[in-house]
Amino acid sequence: MTKSTKNDGKWYLTKVKRACAAFAMLADGDVISVGVSGGKDSSALLYIMRQLQQHLPVSFDVRPVYVDLGIGMNLAPIEAFCGELGYELSVVQTQIREVVFEVRKEKNPCSLCAKMRKGALVTRSKELGCNKMALGHHLDDAVETFFLNLLYTGKLGSFSPNIYLDRMDIHQIRPLVYLRESTIASLVRHRELPVVKNRCEMDGLTKREEIKDLMKTMETLHPDFMDKCLNALQNVDWNGIWASPESE
Repeated sequence: MTKSTKNDGKWYLTKVKRACAAFAMLADGDVISVGVSGGKDSSALLYIMRQLQQHLPVSFDVRPVYVDLGIGMNLAPIEAFCGELGYELSVVQTQIREVVFEVRKEKNPCSLCAKMRKGALVTRSKELGCNKMALGHHLDDAVETFFLNLLYTGKLGSFSPNIYLDRMDIHQIRPLVYLRESTIASLVRHRELPVVKNRCEMDGLTKREEIKDLMKTMETLHPDFMDKCLNALQNVDWNGIWASPESE
């Protein structure tokens, strides 16, 4: 059961509202699917989307969607949580785990899994009449993605807070991009939001875990490291980059 107080939201909702305004994420009449995985980030996102419905002067609908990878997750806490917030959970049954680990035997399983999971989420979102889908990525995710691209692909870039996927005809939004992972963890703990243990065999063994350790080291050396990273993501000096924004 989630907890709430009179002052609920003052310590994190302001940043979410600011992000939504800065990147034009929400508008009257939107129907937004929310990717729910059972993890802390997606539970926090769904909880916050409900608060945004109550506090913002725009009217939009929310459709939580769970993509079942076939790894035997316990959906009961997620379904109960959705019901408590006034939503009905839409479940997409897939064989993603079997395809990734048994059929394809991928050396980099997370990449294929992410693509297939996203495809399933988009398909169900469109079936539900959604024009946008919200994901629970936060500031730590954005910075980690930047360094993953830099160190493993030799590219400069992260993900966009709001991007139109033209081939899929849907906007992908990330309302939590101004929040730190520690803030989300505190919210989940404070409000007793449900978290279901990830049963994927790759949990905790990805390259992203290495980057997380690097981020911790950088913050120890430079306490304002993440703030500087946020500023850098929003203030690109194209004169110092050896390619134009239009180049591929």
